[in-house]
Parts: sequence; structure tokens; C-alpha cells
Amino acid sequence: MVRMSADERRESAIRAALSEFAHGGYSGTTTESIARRVGVSQPYLFRLFPNKQAIFLAAAERCLEQTRQVFEDATAGLPPEEKLTAMARAYQRMLHEDREPLLMQMQMYAAVAAAEATGDHEFGTAIRKGWEELWDTVLLELGGDDGEATEFLAYGMLINTLVSLGFPAGHRLWQGIYEGARPK
Repeated sequence: MVRMSADERRESAIRAALSEFAHGGYSGTTTESIARRVGVSQPYLFRLFPNKQAIFLAAAERCLEQTRQVFEDATAGLPPEEKLTAMARAYQRMLHEDREPLLMQMQMYAAVAAAEATGDHEFGTAIRKGWEELWDTVLLELGGDDGEATEFLAYGMLINTLVSLGFPAGHRLWQGIYEGARPK
């Protein structure tokens, strides 16, 4: 048996947490379920992270980092006029290949709203920082066009909502999104 380093276990825990939180949300996910998925004890998980909130924040950060990377990879080397279409196609691939980041994004909204309602503003600040970085990436890729970035992310939010609500990919609501996401 190969032993993993603490860094490798931490990485494994972040991936497991992203999946668990994407499906169960902050309140519905236990640290025990994350530990079990990683194959470690709950006390060991708390040696890697100080608390559940830190695990969620690490998973949220990873989710947004991966999403930014998807967009950057999709637009690498393309002329400006092709970047919006490339990012829209990359987002569509996420729908078909791995919906967990989209579900996790929705869980982030809910977790921040719940935390803010109880006066925990630090949690919201940390999540908002990641969203600002995602906005900046999209804005930069689209040549600084606020309108295009807003429209692109608005379609993304609608997509995330439909995914969270369980609408299958072939449902009639998807057609309008794909048509609206195409550049004019």
C-alpha cells in the first residue's frame, strides 16, 4: 500500500468535499462523509483543516479555480472575436461531463446567504473574493467588455439554476439558453 503525504490527503479531501458539498450543501454534508470518502478518520480530517467551514471554503475555492481554468483553456490562443463562443462551448461541456462544479456554485450561494443571515460576514467575504476573480477572468477574456461578461455570467447562473433543479439536458428550457448564449 502506498502512503499519501498530508498534502496529497488534503488534495484528496478537497476533491471529496467538492463532490459531497455539491450534492448535500453545507448543512447537509457531514465531515464524517467527507472523511469516509477520502479514507481517513474524522480526527485526521481535522488535522488537515481546522473546521468544516475551512473545508467548504477550500472546496469552493477549488471549484471557482477550476471554472476559471476551463475558461482560460478554452480561449487560449484564440482571437478576441472567438473567445465568447469558446467559453460558451466550454461551459456546455461542463454540463455534459461534470456537473458537480455547477452544483457546488449553487451551494456556495446558499451557504453564503445562510452565513450572512447569522452575522458571519467573513465567510461571505471569502466566497465573494473567488467570484470576483471569476468575474475578472471572464472580463479579461472578453476584452474588458462589461456587457458581454455580464451576459455570459447571467446565462451561466441560469444554467446553474437549471442544473440544480434537475432539468435534463434535452429539456426545452435548454434550447433558449444555447440560442441566447451564441454571439450575435
